Amino acid sequence: METSDNILYMDAVLTPNASLSPRAFAVIMTLVGVFSFAAGILYLTVGAWPVFGFFGLDALAIWYAFRLSFRAQKQETRITVDAETVRLRHAQSGRAYKDVSLPTAFVRVELDEPVTLQSWLRIEHRDRAFIIGRFLTPDERRSFANALRTAIRRARMERYPTGG
Repeated sequence: METSDNILYMDAVLTPNASLSPRAFAVIMTLVGVFSFAAGILYLTVGAWPVFGFFGLDALAIWYAFRLSFRAQKQETRITVDAETVRLRHAQSGRAYKDVSLPTAFVRVELDEPVTLQSWLRIEHRDRAFIIGRFLTPDERRSFANALRTAIRRARMERYPTGG
């Protein structure tokens, strides 16, 4: 049976929600810097000069924590579904892409029930499982799992129109 390779039943990109815009980050870091400097000067005037340096270290630690958070937000998972394959492509900041192609006819979409923050959304094939969307909320995981199952079911119907 001939299938159409160019029909995509799903082409989704999952990315974490951004916690702050660059402008909001600049505003927050400015406030932290001004507060740390002012509090440090206050302690400096009463003779507790080592505290001034610790306020600077606190501001630096806050900045570094935000930078780590922003780096973690630069990940994405692209999922495409056609009649032949389910393709996963995961990218993280500073790392190589991870690509996986699985046969559409034999993949399963599993979501731990009840859906909580600890529930994993997995695409399974044989004895391998690929966890996707760790950063999604429980409702987003449920919604995406349903959409992915629907796309796979429609792709299988193209390839096996009689349901077999």
